[in-house]
Amino acid sequence: MIIVRDDMPAGLIAMEAVGEVTRADYQDIIRPELERAFAHGEKVRFLYILGSQFKGFEAAALIDDAKLGIKHLGDFQRIAVVCDVKWVNHAIKLVNVATPCPVKTFAVEQETDAISWLQA
Repeated sequence: MIIVRDDMPAGLIAMEAVGEVTRADYQDIIRPELERAFAHGEKVRFLYILGSQFKGFEAAALIDDAKLGIKHLGDFQRIAVVCDVKWVNHAIKLVNVATPCPVKTFAVEQETDAISWLQA
């Protein structure tokens, strides 16, 4: 499940994964929320929190994530991922090479650092 966090500073979109992230989460929450932001024409500063309640991704959700990322490759200004899951952090570092915007990972206890970095 994805929760859109509305307790963030202006200009920052934040979502938190709780439990397993599914294809329905991408179709019903993630994509529509980001598409609304992209429609304003400004580059998005995105915080994706995969915290202690995160349990993993449904395979179809990973495919949808890749499709969304490819479609909007140039629409992000910065992306911060808060996560302690090693394979996720390694995957992000690999993908970071091909993204035109900075993507940085932060440990769960560094969420405030991630927010500060996104605002810089």
